[in-house]
Amino acid sequence: MIHLMESRPLISIIMAVKDTGPYLTECLDSILLQTYENWELIAVNDHSSDDSWERLIEYAQRDNRIRIFQNTGQRLNSALKEGYINCLGTLVNRMDSDDRMPFYKLEAMLNVWILHGKGVVVAGGVEHFVDKGAVGLGFKRYDQWLNQVVKTSTHYQQIYKECVIPSHCWLIHKEDFSAVGAFEPDVYPEDYDLCFRFYRKGYKIIGINKILHYWRDRPDRISRTWVEYKDNRYFDLKLQYFFELDRDLSRPLVVWGAGRNGKDFVRALKKYEKEIHWVCNNERKIGKTIFEVQIHHFSSIKRLNRPQIIVVIAEPSARFEIECHFIKWDKKPIEDFWFFI
Repeated sequence: MIHLMESRPLISIIMAVKDTGPYLTECLDSILLQTYENWELIAVNDHSSDDSWERLIEYAQRDNRIRIFQNTGQRLNSALKEGYINCLGTLVNRMDSDDRMPFYKLEAMLNVWILHGKGVVVAGGVEHFVDKGAVGLGFKRYDQWLNQVVKTSTHYQQIYKECVIPSHCWLIHKEDFSAVGAFEPDVYPEDYDLCFRFYRKGYKIIGINKILHYWRDRPDRISRTWVEYKDNRYFDLKLQYFFELDRDLSRPLVVWGAGRNGKDFVRALKKYEKEIHWVCNNERKIGKTIFEVQIHHFSSIKRLNRPQIIVVIAEPSARFEIECHFIKWDKKPIEDFWFFI
């Protein structure tokens, strides 16, 4: 139960700004329209070459809840660290400077956080939008998947599949955030790494079944232009945390899937695991040896003693079929199997 004096805590919104002048007014106006008014915006200009800094100055002069800084380092994480050092709030949220908040975002997240208190991360749903044309099918699928995760609060069950808490759609107590390293690790994608750090710490994630963030897609967003985001399967990051948090070396490790994703995954996995039991249901591949690992029929899983199974198949109907096998074999998510794509 939260003490009455903390029922209206200051929320620090941390926002890095990099050449988003055309979108910044829309973004800042959406923050100013929040129904929960006890917030501060810590906006850090990350060496913008457009008029972003001038726009920030204009808004900071209009509203003293907006505090602006210059990034003294380089790149996104440095700007976020600069913002975090200067924030004064009890609770922390992040915002992207080309996106929009619905007017109820902060109030909705705070109301849920107050019910639970420290040790909890509150997360919400998202919706992509574009200025011209239509949102791509891939983003629509991601939104649909993510919002189902939020609705069911199954973030950790799905964590190896994709980033389960986008960078701009969480609320956490500042002490809890500091305890997982805040923005300190220089790891990209920084939001996905943060999800795993929440998982490592054992924080409970509470999903709010509402759209709490409008996420702009544009051709020059960093997830499209930075080399760190080029391969969005992030196998190396996933494997690093899987072997730290979930791998039981006393149990055999199975990889299910021998398509392009499966081959790329096994190549990455060999840096971590010597003995790999590789399976698929493609008769043309069964019996072949790739990367010095022989491929078996998936039914061979039943002969293994308590295997840990990683599935690297993207096609939805195939994943559904695999889940049906797991149900028949009494395999449980998180304990026995994980989807990595």
